[in-house]
Amino acid sequence: MTPQKSQFQYLAPESNSTPIITNFNIQAPISVTNFLTNIPDHYFNSHLSSLSNNSTSDEANDQQTNIICERKRRRMISNRESARRSRIRKQKQLDELFSQLDHLRTDNQSLMEQLNHLVESHERAVEENARLKEETTDIRQKLDEIQFENNSSSALLSSKFLEMLYNEL
Repeated sequence: MTPQKSQFQYLAPESNSTPIITNFNIQAPISVTNFLTNIPDHYFNSHLSSLSNNSTSDEANDQQTNIICERKRRRMISNRESARRSRIRKQKQLDELFSQLDHLRTDNQSLMEQLNHLVESHERAVEENARLKEETTDIRQKLDEIQFENNSSSALLSSKFLEMLYNEL
């Protein structure tokens, strides 16, 4: 963010006794404290002393009005500075949120890739499991056939053996 230059003017008191600055150039960032410390002390002192020295109430009222205007001007400057700080703080928060968003999107992409890899692995494992179950079924069936043949041939042999024994007796 580039600093912006702002310019403002205010009405100067009409007294000729004190020279004052009527045109300010402010380049952000500037603090209100630094700004106010650059205003000459004799400016404020002359206004305060002239209040007690002036004999007419109109002049005193003008001086009081000028002081009130100066306070309003200071408050306005302070409010502008506060608003500027608030905008900067808000922009920092927004930048931080965008950074978090980018990080979360990266994490999400990585997690999606891991999930896809695990799903593919799972599908391969399910297919292999089904193939192995089919092989197991085939092997059991062949084993049952072999056992049946063995039992049949054993039974046949047993009956032949018994028959031979019976014939010998």
